[in-house]
Amino acid sequence: MVSSALAMSLFSLRSPSIEEGSAVRLEGQDDRFDSLLDFLPRMKMLLLGVWTLLALIPCPGAAEELFQVSVHPNEALVEFGHSLTVNCSTTCPDPGPSGIETFLKKTQLSKGSQWKEFLLEDITEDSVLQCFFSCAGVQKDTVLDITMYQPPEQVILDLQPEWVAVDEAFTVTCHVPSVAPLQSLTLTLLQGDQELHRKDFLSLSLVSQRAEVTTTVRAHRDNDRRNFSCRAELDLSPHGGGLFHGSSATKQLRIFEFSQNPQIWVPSLLEVGKAEIVSCEVTRVFPAQEAVFRMFLEDQELSPFSSWREDAAWASATIQAMETGDQELTCLVSLGPVEQKTRKPVYVYSFPPPILEIEDAYPLAGTDVNVTCLGHVLTSPSPTLRLQGSPNHSAPGKPAWLLFTAREEDDGRTLSCEASLEVQGQRLVRTTESQLHVLYKPRFQESRCPGNQIWVEGMDQMLACIPEGNPTPALVCVWNGMIFDLDVPQKATQNHTGTYCCTATNPLGSVSKDITVIVQGLPEGISSSTIFIIIIFTLGMAVITVALYLNYQPCKGNSRKRMHRPREQSKGEESQFSDIRAEECHANLC
Repeated sequence: MVSSALAMSLFSLRSPSIEEGSAVRLEGQDDRFDSLLDFLPRMKMLLLGVWTLLALIPCPGAAEELFQVSVHPNEALVEFGHSLTVNCSTTCPDPGPSGIETFLKKTQLSKGSQWKEFLLEDITEDSVLQCFFSCAGVQKDTVLDITMYQPPEQVILDLQPEWVAVDEAFTVTCHVPSVAPLQSLTLTLLQGDQELHRKDFLSLSLVSQRAEVTTTVRAHRDNDRRNFSCRAELDLSPHGGGLFHGSSATKQLRIFEFSQNPQIWVPSLLEVGKAEIVSCEVTRVFPAQEAVFRMFLEDQELSPFSSWREDAAWASATIQAMETGDQELTCLVSLGPVEQKTRKPVYVYSFPPPILEIEDAYPLAGTDVNVTCLGHVLTSPSPTLRLQGSPNHSAPGKPAWLLFTAREEDDGRTLSCEASLEVQGQRLVRTTESQLHVLYKPRFQESRCPGNQIWVEGMDQMLACIPEGNPTPALVCVWNGMIFDLDVPQKATQNHTGTYCCTATNPLGSVSKDITVIVQGLPEGISSSTIFIIIIFTLGMAVITVALYLNYQPCKGNSRKRMHRPREQSKGEESQFSDIRAEECHANLC
């Protein structure tokens, strides 16, 4: 365009000059003007060629505006390991060399005159793809940013430690092994539904870090059994994607307090074979109900029964030592990761009761009784013995003796054998007792069988007579030739006045006694209160009589066993004797 304008200008300048030359001719210039006229046609042709050449050379700015290069999609978000199909196209009607540049594995799927389609496989990281086309010797390109994403499928929560002492710090850590892009991730630590800590990774300085968040918390009792979790959120909305969620498994934190040593409660002395209750207690422990007790006597493990209340826990067990000597009781208490142990020494001794030997436990009145007090052979060391009634103390390890003559008053006497032993500075005492049964003939004491008795007419009365003797004698009373019923109260009448002949019998003999009964009428003017007092007194005497009688029944049974006489035979003899005595009393009018 410039060359054409220049040529036209020169051509326009030439025409006036020729006309002027033809009209005016100056003298002295004819030759030079003729030379110029010869040069002008050649200059015109030269300028025309230059203009034509310039018109044939293309302009670079105009060529760029002739075609465009585009890629589809214009923004790519691809999940880790997946593939992407890319279409690269141009508006150039007759494009030259073209293609894509990427480090990813690519495969051309198809193509057209103005486009090509490629498959990108196994995308595992972010990348930039370049699509290019050339047109009329000019190359043009465009780029595609490929963003790889990986959802937070695995979220791992870690509590360190799992058991934490009160007032100590514990760490809660959460990390996601595989997630992308990290800048779009947010991690949140939760205690139950309460948010403990939140962290995002928007800062460029954190891009190279792990997807991890950590916080430190001080333990309190109300943290016990609380659930901790971690929530991961991957927000891809800035890249045209969605919101992905991931959560960790819930973990439970255990809080404990256990700083005091257990206390053992056990006697310092234990007897062989004797069951004893021992206990172990710990205070200021939390949670007390989860304290575990184990108790041992040397190598023997016991079976404790545990209990708790508030901040205290204890356990009790029954022990039964089978060997003498020094031993050790151990109590182990564990709670979570902590175990406390306490030991206490005990001494096990053997001290069976002493042996009391009576040569004849059922002697006859007037015979000698030999009593011996011996220490048990399993007692170690030998005890000191003392026999009740013995005038002298025996030397340690020596038996004690007692010799005496049995009297009727000795019946029911308790003989005592006492052994004493000093163990670990403590004095121990064991006692063995035995009852002496002296056999003697029946007898009547005036206090228990009065010879004169007064009955009140119209009142219920019983004959008051209890004989003494061992074995307990049988009592038969005869009145007017008939056996009088001693067990049933009789309403007193004047007919009951008279003498009653009572006979007491046991295997050693018999004795008789006459009892005079006088029945008196009720005096005139006697008050009802006086009658009531008399009735109460009479009933009281009857109760005392029955009680004394029953009190002698065991002795009667033992005596009969001692004399080896069948009960039926004794009853037959007593009945026979009563019949004979009744006949004698009737003959003699007793």
